[in-house]
Amino acid sequence: MTRVAAVDCGTNSIRLLVADLDPAAGVLTDLDRRMTVVRLGQGVDRTGRLAPEALERTFAACREYAEAIRAHGVTPDRVRFVATSASRDAENRDEFVRGVVDILGTGPEVITGDEEAALSFAGATRELTGGMRLPRPYLVVDIGGGSTEFVVGDDTVRAARSVDIGCVRLTERHLLRDGAIADPPVPGQLAALRADIDAALDLAEKTVPLREARTLVGLAGSVTTVAAVALDLPEYDPAAIHHSRIPVARVAAVTDRLLAATHAERAAIPVMHPGRVDVIGAGGLILRAVMERTGAAEVVVSEHDILDGIAWSVLGEV
Repeated sequence: MTRVAAVDCGTNSIRLLVADLDPAAGVLTDLDRRMTVVRLGQGVDRTGRLAPEALERTFAACREYAEAIRAHGVTPDRVRFVATSASRDAENRDEFVRGVVDILGTGPEVITGDEEAALSFAGATRELTGGMRLPRPYLVVDIGGGSTEFVVGDDTVRAARSVDIGCVRLTERHLLRDGAIADPPVPGQLAALRADIDAALDLAEKTVPLREARTLVGLAGSVTTVAAVALDLPEYDPAAIHHSRIPVARVAAVTDRLLAATHAERAAIPVMHPGRVDVIGAGGLILRAVMERTGAAEVVVSEHDILDGIAWSVLGEV
């Protein structure tokens, strides 16, 4: 067994995984898996820069993660920090890089959308190519805060594309009214939001054969939260959510409910993380649009995603 640490820093959240890996058996054993909503991408779509307060929230989480990594005895050569959409887009990303190096002793790798897609695919499908044996090819959809990755493949990636739609980016782009999140959105805002999603799906389809997939696998917080609401869980339960299969009609019903609700009503849902209250409607609509575009009858929800792919990549397994 080899102990590794993986950090995934996205537009909305930063996550840590400390795990023991057994490459021969293909087994990843969690030791510490946590997530902090830092909203690093706050305002990036409008300003092109990482906001000072967003950087400080992110650095605070990095300090906590550095302590956890040291406590588990992970050596520096077994740590990988990957940064995705927000830090790709920002003019001042060097400030972000310097801060992470100062705290963790290792620099963030600002990866491309294609690299992000490959890591997500590896993390999500490693189990599916074993015991579950779902029909292939898979379409893995990773709905992040700033971007969404689409990957089609069997055992390996055949085609991938990252497009600039995510729950944070689209909320800031379409669901603000007088500087605040619409509560709830008005029809014109929802129409513009859906049109933006459809245009991005058109773009993705130029590279990725979305409709050829036989199994849709959904990743990241928007998908797992929609699944948790659809399952009517009394609290967020990763074990119950992982590999659940949510029909398209349930996804549509949950999305309609979230988009029609007020902030207080969404916050009162037992499984709702406070950092997702304002952006979950846009995330749910992305998932619904993908299912309608591809004709998927259901989405297989995975709690294993890019973070797991990063962990395996430390050993060159991706």
